Amino acid sequence: MILSAAAAALEGRFGPVASASPDRSRRNAAVALVLRGPPGIADPPVRRCEVLAIRRSESPRDPWSGQMALPGGSLEPADEGLLAAAVRETREETELPLDAGRDVLGRIETMRPLGPRLPAISIWPFVFRTAAGAVARVASPEVASVYWFPVRELADPERRGSHTWREGGLVRRFPCIEVEGRVIWGLTYRILTRFLEVVGE
Repeated sequence: MILSAAAAALEGRFGPVASASPDRSRRNAAVALVLRGPPGIADPPVRRCEVLAIRRSESPRDPWSGQMALPGGSLEPADEGLLAAAVRETREETELPLDAGRDVLGRIETMRPLGPRLPAISIWPFVFRTAAGAVARVASPEVASVYWFPVRELADPERRGSHTWREGGLVRRFPCIEVEGRVIWGLTYRILTRFLEVVGE
C-alpha cells in the first residue's frame, strides 16, 4: 500500500480522526506513529518508509521506564484535542514538528494498558507522515534515545519473538518485535501490529 492510500484504509478500519474523543472516565494520552518516506519518492509504499520510535529514560516514576515507545504523552487542559496533544508531545520529546492538518493520515483504535499495576489510561494513536529529510533528536529528559526503524523490518515475521518481563516474583512473556538490537513489546507492539494489519501490505 502506498502512503496516499493509507488515510482511507485507516479511516475505513478505525473511523475518522475527528472521531477520537477523550474518555471521560479515565486519563487520556496521545501518541504519534510517524512515517518518514525515502528521498525522491513523493508517494512511497508504506513498507519503504521508516517509523519514529523512542526509548524512554529510566525512571522509578515511569511505569514504562526504559521501554521502547512512540513519542507522546498525556492530554493537557491547554491542548485543543487529542490530535493536538500528539503533535505537541512529539515536538517536546523529539523536536520533530508535525502539522495536524497537513501531516496526519489517520488514527488507530484506542489502547488501554493490560497490566493490573499500570495506570488507568486511554491511549490514542495517530498516524502521521513527514518529509524524507525530517530529523528527530532527544529533546526531553523523558527520552533516552531516538530511532527510525524500517517498516519492512517491523513487518518481518522473522523479527517476531517473545519478551520475558519480570517484576518481583512475577514472570510473564509477551509477543515482541526485535529490530536493530531493540525489543518492542507491550502497548507499542500492539499499536504497530494493528497499524501493519491495515496498511502494511
